[in-house]
Amino acid sequence: IAPPVVLLPDAQYMLNKSEDDELLQAYRKYMHTITQLLGAPQNEETSRQLEEILQFGIALANVTYNDDQLDSDPEKLYNRMTIKELQKISPAIDWLSFIKYTFQGVESVTITEKENLIIFEPDLMADLSELLLNTDEELVKNYMIWKFVAMFVGFLSEDFRQADDDFQSVLSGAKDSQPKWRTCITDTDEALGFALGALFVKESFQGGSKEIAAEMVEKVRSAFKRNLPDLDWMDEETRTAAKQKANAILDLIGFPNFILDEEKLDKFYEEVDINATAYFRNSVEVLRFMYQSQVEGLRKATDRGVWEMNPATVNAYYQPIKNEIVFPAGILQAPFYDRDFPKSLNFGGIGVVMGHEITHAFDDKGRGYDKYGNLNQWWNNETIERFEEQTQCFVEQYSKYKVDNKNVEGRKTLGENIADNGGLKSAFLAYEEWVHENGNEKALPGVGLTSKQLFFLGFAQVWCSFSTPEEALLHIMTDHHSPPRFSYRTLSNSEDFAREFNVLQTPQ
Repeated sequence: IAPPVVLLPDAQYMLNKSEDDELLQAYRKYMHTITQLLGAPQNEETSRQLEEILQFGIALANVTYNDDQLDSDPEKLYNRMTIKELQKISPAIDWLSFIKYTFQGVESVTITEKENLIIFEPDLMADLSELLLNTDEELVKNYMIWKFVAMFVGFLSEDFRQADDDFQSVLSGAKDSQPKWRTCITDTDEALGFALGALFVKESFQGGSKEIAAEMVEKVRSAFKRNLPDLDWMDEETRTAAKQKANAILDLIGFPNFILDEEKLDKFYEEVDINATAYFRNSVEVLRFMYQSQVEGLRKATDRGVWEMNPATVNAYYQPIKNEIVFPAGILQAPFYDRDFPKSLNFGGIGVVMGHEITHAFDDKGRGYDKYGNLNQWWNNETIERFEEQTQCFVEQYSKYKVDNKNVEGRKTLGENIADNGGLKSAFLAYEEWVHENGNEKALPGVGLTSKQLFFLGFAQVWCSFSTPEEALLHIMTDHHSPPRFSYRTLSNSEDFAREFNVLQTPQ
């Protein structure tokens, strides 16, 4: 049971704001436009109810906001209690009835008040219950109806989506709406990602890339392990266990093989009823399918190797409860990777991403899970204490960076910053090992850089980006990654970069 999602992307957008705050005013306009399109009369009563919904949303944001960064410590979020125990601290909701209803379509599951739950923030659940008990029931119903409506606005006709675009332009500063072709592809990928991924792989994925990427992962993993003896803050027992965990990381690359088998792909989607002329209905149907797939997972063992990201996605991830890293076909293309690129650019691009994901297994969150994916303290207390002392410098370093007078939250972004710095180091060591085995690459004509300097150029190139001030602020408030403009700061921490470019390194 996790904290509820508030009306705006982050609770901070709703706290301590004046009545004429630009974003809140834009959201009021959005609410009025949507309800008008749905046929509600635009009168004082409608305005009153919408304002009550917004004010309740602000009250909910006050209850849910927590600046202690609890999500950086999985052990603090792992609060186990039964439904009966939750009912005592949060009596406003009939939890047994609610959870029974949630799993009513799963024949093999019987829910009783003795069912164990994981409650992320028990104190919050008590505060939430108090808020609900002191709020008019009709208002709570209206709030839930509005949340339901807002969730489906993107699936409605153009006038609804235009209202959403108008609000998003205030939120993110984006002035132009996304072209319809991109909307269609994005929605199809989110809804039928493996089916679309099969088309993408057949059409655009370079042959042999999967095998080459697998070899690169092994080189980066090997480089990561070779660096472990240099960590003087880590004790020998933990170091041995860290090597074992690194060896146990499962890597999934490119795409799941079943998507290229039409019979297996059809089998995967056999419960999804798609109508070629019913976009809204299809969107709801896919949500139902995804929801049913999730609830049917209760009581089943964790299945390593099941992809949680679509093949065409330009991203990657580490999953701590499975101890696995995943690199979809979408990220195995320029500028991250190309089979015809110099190895220096590939290691500086996708190689750093590989090192980044491997390092996540040992960052401030990943270190809480053992090689089997169980939440388990496998570091001794002294090593944990020294680790926290070492990582405090990252917290302080990144907290100094600002976007329009808003500081990056060094504590919230710690895991990603550790992974950025560790990934760069491991990938460079892996490239050096490749050079040792294969010899120096030929210099690119007209560039005037060595192959090792090209490695860092490849790294920097993938982080080129542009964002509006509003979008940069949104990133700081909602994302666990530091803004891309600060990703290059890993170079200021890199002795390898300083040596290859012969620059004076300022201690960080």
